[in-house]
Amino acid sequence: MAQTALAKPAAASDDWTVPQDWAAYTPAEHALWDKLFARQSELLVGRATPAFLNGLDVLHLSKPGVPDFTELSERLTRLTGWSVVAVPGLVPDEVFFEHLAHRRFVAGRFLRRPDQIDYLEEPDVFHDVFGHVPLLSDPVFADYMQAYGEGGLRAARLGAIDRLARLYWHTVEFGLIASDEGLRIYGAGIVSSHGESIHALESPAPPRIAFDMPRVMRTRYKIDDYQGAYFVIDSFEGLLKLTLETDFAPLYRALADTPDIAPGEVVAADTLLTPGSQP
Repeated sequence: MAQTALAKPAAASDDWTVPQDWAAYTPAEHALWDKLFARQSELLVGRATPAFLNGLDVLHLSKPGVPDFTELSERLTRLTGWSVVAVPGLVPDEVFFEHLAHRRFVAGRFLRRPDQIDYLEEPDVFHDVFGHVPLLSDPVFADYMQAYGEGGLRAARLGAIDRLARLYWHTVEFGLIASDEGLRIYGAGIVSSHGESIHALESPAPPRIAFDMPRVMRTRYKIDDYQGAYFVIDSFEGLLKLTLETDFAPLYRALADTPDIAPGEVVAADTLLTPGSQP
């Protein structure tokens, strides 16, 4: 949801939030949400990490219609201290990081059109709420998201937002996680996409690479197609621990002199996994 140079809409507060205006959703929009929800929630059984599926349940996201952010936030706050706030669209990087650092997840309030059911460029309420919010009910992942926001504020001061953005993209948006049953999806960009939910686990094309922080921060990503590669963490606990223990300032300096890695490229140090394997 972040972007560097944007003008704040007149209707937005200083922190870029706006009312969700839940009553303005039409019956057709509520029906489209229900269609998207039913299709994805059925597809993700056996594909998504159990923590995500549990989040759908404990947050009552199966309730018909577009979720009311006020009701959703009440449930989420009781579980992990997070809330969901509406924004008019993409927000500046530092605004995004500031909200995450204070356990507020920014979500767009518009819903895609029926002809965009399989793809749209800008994240909508289905991507933001269905894709991101369930895992915020998991205490460890919730802590990771707050730590990421705090790290984003530091990265902005160090001029390293581009590097940290790659960490977000390859974990929060398009990450895979190992399980005893094989690889599972947790990234919001995958779980909210019917096509990529299949591609990420079943296509023989993209390499699945064991997570390595410097490797991830060197790797470019695709914004207009399925990802060329997916990075696999072994657990949310491990991801949080690594994030909290990494001294990012020297890492950013070291990476400044290293070349980028193209999406889908495999390098000699990579540990490659298959959907049925574990790190």
